[in-house]
Amino acid sequence: MVTALHSDVRSVAVLSLHTSPLAQPGTGDGGGMNVYVRELVSALASSGVRTRVYVRRWSDDLPKRVRVEPNFEVVHVPAGPTDLAKEDLPSVVSEFADWVGDDLEHDPADVIHANYWLSGVAGLQVKERLSIPLVTTFHTLARVKAELGDPEPESRARAEAAVMACAEVVVSNCDAETEQLRRHYGADPHRIRVVTPGVDHAFFSPGSPRGARDAIGVGDEHVLLFVGRIQPLKGLDVAVRALAMLEDREAVLLVVGGASGSQGEAELARIHALIDELDLGDRVRFVPPQPHHLLSTYYRAADVCVVPSRSESFGLVALEAQACGTPVIASAVGGLLTLVDPGRTGELVENRDPAEFARHIDRVLGDPVHARRLSTTAARRARAYTWSTAAEALQQVYRHAVARDLVRCPDAATSAA
Repeated sequence: MVTALHSDVRSVAVLSLHTSPLAQPGTGDGGGMNVYVRELVSALASSGVRTRVYVRRWSDDLPKRVRVEPNFEVVHVPAGPTDLAKEDLPSVVSEFADWVGDDLEHDPADVIHANYWLSGVAGLQVKERLSIPLVTTFHTLARVKAELGDPEPESRARAEAAVMACAEVVVSNCDAETEQLRRHYGADPHRIRVVTPGVDHAFFSPGSPRGARDAIGVGDEHVLLFVGRIQPLKGLDVAVRALAMLEDREAVLLVVGGASGSQGEAELARIHALIDELDLGDRVRFVPPQPHHLLSTYYRAADVCVVPSRSESFGLVALEAQACGTPVIASAVGGLLTLVDPGRTGELVENRDPAEFARHIDRVLGDPVHARRLSTTAARRARAYTWSTAAEALQQVYRHAVARDLVRCPDAATSAA
């Protein structure tokens, strides 16, 4: 069954098996991907594209379908026990795909857009069953994570390669991710399209630092900000060590986010032990995960946003911070290489060296003219990134996927997936 329209795409099935766009970022497995799916789907819906987001049901009391706004629906798919750990989700991918396939057989979509490798495998199965074009965005890649110290099962890497071999289009967030897809997986460059994510400027824009500080209870001390899930990949330990090396012994670090993933609680315990070891107990303040739109207050209150991740396919935190006029000191990895312009919107640090983070932070804190220049340029550069632009580019990707002949999936790829 082929449901493609030659010149237009009116209905999209978005697969987000392991995390929901309705979940609050910074909790559980909720992070930048939640924001990406929610904001892109909202922008697609506003442009008239009917979009259903299929998410695995994670609680028994969830409604089957949630109408978020016109043309934007979240569908909770029964697949395995609701309390299934993320590490066990591969066992329910086929069950998820079967349910989605049944739903799309009854109510077709023009294209499937899978997010993350689990959804990619499910999307491949639905494509093979219904002959619907498959677009996929990976967000993170197993072989990139392994190269940077966060090993993933080889079965995941093989599955990612299989999905790349079979998808009509692989969406990359930036040129750095495109190079990773080619170098680590041999992905066909002719089937890779770059769609740069955006930022909601209605919330994330410059504002009064004093007003923001009053709102969150911060005084006149210099403030470093870390926003993200607490897990080894995000590198909170680097931010803590950098804080200990600063010339300003009164500066504080705000950590907005919660433990995430199988290593989250252990990582949080390790961070607390490090804080005690460095005698920083009164200078590191933990803030529970916040509703996404409220993060802007924390960005405006901060002198510097620190992003010391081991890898980032894009780096929405860095973009949101810059949109609020906050300089960013970040690891020189992935999408951060595109977002942060050294010396103009912040700085990039090779090898995640805490001493280098501290050196750059000291300059921002100690030179108000330099800090103001970074702030102004960061906010101006961030204005180029919008979700409506991203959604428009994504529609072009969908049209391309629908117009071309379906990619024949090699038998070996199907087996690997």
